[in-house]
Amino acid sequence: MRSNQYIITASSITVCCIMAGCGAHTDGHGHGNETTEEKHGDEIIFTQRQAEAAGMELETVSPGEFCYVIKVSGQIQSPTGEEQTVCATADGIVNFANPSITEGTAVAAGETIVTISARNLQDGDNVQKAKVAFETAEKEYRRAGELAGDKIISDKEFDQVRMRYETAKAAYEGMARSMTGNGVKVASPIKGYVKNRLAKQGDYVSVGDPILTVTQNRRLQLRAEVPENCAGELRNIGSANFRLAYDDTTYRLADLNGKLLSYGRSSTANSFYIPMTFEFDNVGEIVAGAFAEVFLLANPRKDVLTVPMSALTEEQGVYYVYVQEKGHQEAYRKTEVKTGQDNGERIEITGGLKSGDKVVTKGAYQVKLAATSTVIPHGHSH
Repeated sequence: MRSNQYIITASSITVCCIMAGCGAHTDGHGHGNETTEEKHGDEIIFTQRQAEAAGMELETVSPGEFCYVIKVSGQIQSPTGEEQTVCATADGIVNFANPSITEGTAVAAGETIVTISARNLQDGDNVQKAKVAFETAEKEYRRAGELAGDKIISDKEFDQVRMRYETAKAAYEGMARSMTGNGVKVASPIKGYVKNRLAKQGDYVSVGDPILTVTQNRRLQLRAEVPENCAGELRNIGSANFRLAYDDTTYRLADLNGKLLSYGRSSTANSFYIPMTFEFDNVGEIVAGAFAEVFLLANPRKDVLTVPMSALTEEQGVYYVYVQEKGHQEAYRKTEVKTGQDNGERIEITGGLKSGDKVVTKGAYQVKLAATSTVIPHGHSH
């Protein structure tokens, strides 16, 4: 009986030793299960060195003024007078002075754009025709002057001859001033950039046909299309932000010497939108004709908590920010927030943050990656 008790006791001791040994072994590999960035509860440890590498920036949340925002669509337009169309001044075949001229090419005032020649056409060269008509009218005018002096023709007949002469002279001199050996040259009336080409090399054009459009591109207009149900807010709108379809940059009219020009008092018969037009300096690469997302700013509100749009991260429709723990510069907390309106730059926070919180505004994505990254633990041989 004692022998059996001894065996059981010895076995228990052996099992305990094995368990103790295994526990010791587990402790030896305890760091194999920790994440790349050490976490304590809900904390994410992101070191100062990593923050510098990520270019992290923080902002202390505080209440401030924030405008009521109406989001609409719009388009960039060139103001009247800021662009001109270069038209043909003679009938003939188009020959571009610079064959590689295209949209965006810079042109100077008075620079020759094309020459137009009808020399090889069946109807002949109009410039040559105008010259012949002028010379013939000039001879008739001189002859009529002599006859009128001798009272051979009446004053009325002389006036008719003089009118034909002056008309032929004006037509010829208008062409002769721009005449070259290759045809009639057509120049740009203003300095600017080619907006679009309306004729191709070798095209036949008639007098008045458009060849290309030149825009100065110094001032541009933003035309916003406002839904009818927002008509009551138009009188309260003083400025706007906008974001172009091809660019992530949010432009502020306040920074572009912008101003409100006008807004419609009614919608057109074929539209349910009311136009609203702003004007601003083109200080960036803003292309006339581009479509834009427009943030109309009205009715400033006070004591509103906002953060930059870059502070937000999104997971399955839920928005989060990363808040620095108080007293610990390397610890951050993932915090769910409720959002309100945004103006393209900043977004209203209606829940989840309080004044004084320090929020990651640049580098939030890197903190998010640090929160989810892990190191695969070492395997055990037993």
